[in-house]
Amino acid sequence: MSTTIAAGTKVDGVALSVLLFFFVLVTVGGFLAAKWRRPESMHSLDEWGLGGRGFGTIVTWFLLGGDLYTAYTFVAVPAAMFATGAVSGFFAVPYTIVVYPLIFIFMPRMWSVAHRHGYVTPADFVRGRYGSRGLSLAVAVTGLIATMPYIALQLVGIQAVLDTLGLGGTGNRFIKDLPLFIAFAVLAAYTYSSGLRAPALIAFVKDTLIYLVIVVAIIYVGVKIGFGDMFHAAEAKMATKTKTGAATGAFIPNDKTYWAYSSLAFGSALALFMYPHSMTAVLAGRSRNVIRRNAAILPVYSLMLGLLALLGFAAIAAKTNVIGSDGKPNAQLAVPHFFHDAFPSWFAGVAFAAIAIGALVPAAIMSIAASNLFTRNIYREFFKPDATPKQEAQVSKIVSLVVKFGALLFVLTLDKQNAINFQLLGGVWILQTIVAIVAGLYTRWFHRWALLTGWAVGMTYGTVMAYQQKSAATAHFGGSLAKFPFSHTTVYIGFSALVVNLVVSVVLTFVLRAFNAPVGADATSPEDYYSDSEGPAVRVLGTEGGLAEPGVARA
Repeated sequence: MSTTIAAGTKVDGVALSVLLFFFVLVTVGGFLAAKWRRPESMHSLDEWGLGGRGFGTIVTWFLLGGDLYTAYTFVAVPAAMFATGAVSGFFAVPYTIVVYPLIFIFMPRMWSVAHRHGYVTPADFVRGRYGSRGLSLAVAVTGLIATMPYIALQLVGIQAVLDTLGLGGTGNRFIKDLPLFIAFAVLAAYTYSSGLRAPALIAFVKDTLIYLVIVVAIIYVGVKIGFGDMFHAAEAKMATKTKTGAATGAFIPNDKTYWAYSSLAFGSALALFMYPHSMTAVLAGRSRNVIRRNAAILPVYSLMLGLLALLGFAAIAAKTNVIGSDGKPNAQLAVPHFFHDAFPSWFAGVAFAAIAIGALVPAAIMSIAASNLFTRNIYREFFKPDATPKQEAQVSKIVSLVVKFGALLFVLTLDKQNAINFQLLGGVWILQTIVAIVAGLYTRWFHRWALLTGWAVGMTYGTVMAYQQKSAATAHFGGSLAKFPFSHTTVYIGFSALVVNLVVSVVLTFVLRAFNAPVGADATSPEDYYSDSEGPAVRVLGTEGGLAEPGVARA
């Protein structure tokens, strides 16, 4: 067994060696991915940004799993369970259960219309469906600003691992952060060359490691700690009073937190697949049946997440020390320190590799999705409408580099708590795109100006309400819960903002349609939403002519 972590501990050479082995393994895999199912040319967003739209059920399952269950999930969910209990931690389990029936219903329609018209991003669909550059830009910008802090937070998982290994205590800031720079430089290099194929291939390694680590950890908890003792220890800690006289946390949500818990879970479920990286992984699938199958089998990851969340309680029972190398308590260290304390160094290294690789896979997909948004819905839409597929791919590659290192600077220059708060705010923001996207998959009734106004009001309301929330760690953006308008019921801010967004969109649609305001051209047709063609009807690869205008088919 390893010795207990303490500030200033020496580097664990064995665990570090195991971590480096797997890092080298995925690095080689990332570069080799450029030759995996290699087409004649990678010079298009269909190939570089969507992997040729040819991933089958198994590859898509690993890709979506690697995309949605990130290093931050691995660290933050049990950390929340460790610190404050079920309301802020275990809600992630029901929300990942609720989300898949929703995906089964509407994501196949998105896949079909995207493949019929060559859409690469959700903003492409909005542009074609409503004929609105402004609404498309709003969706694209929202996706970009919501994704940036999400990428940055992947570094929180890596930082927790480095701190546990003993690499976080040096007084030299450059040396302390050098491993992060190296990791993201390598990530940037193989993503640049291989595109979406790189994280798709690496996801096999990442998910295999995570399943292995979780199974072993749960067996250890059952044999060495005992589930009864684990739950008793967690219940006792959550009932402990803080300096203010309040309970430390909630072991089981009580009747005063039902709405907060359920709205947080449901709102998060609605938001999950609105993120550009989730949509990118879906559009990379080979057929609409691939999406349906994945909606049916992805809940296996929810089982893994439930077991993972319990490790937060296990860390409580094991009396895990969460003091970082800086001498300050940090709940994000609960899982890494638990593995370091409870297991041999070599297996702790495997767990750390799972967390670190779990950061690289989603970070790659997120940066690709963000760069696709910029290229298709800002660069091409407003600056170079006649951009060729090759030019689009080149711009997207460059932007993906900028996004990665922008996220790196974001987390290195901001306080970690602020980075977490911005990610919570990103969830509120991305939820405001759901009306335009999901409603558009079923109806053209909403007016484009009403949707744009509803989006603006929802974004403003959600941001202001989030800004007003205080916590022990920060004076602003201190949480994602607030009173529902004109009530005393605490709910998820993103859910409240979505309700405001929807009300404004409905009311204004009635008004604008009554005045016969221009509704914009709809480039889609009803049969587009049921198409099961294996390739987009407008895709013209390997030419300099570019794709058709989003939603406009070529002869």
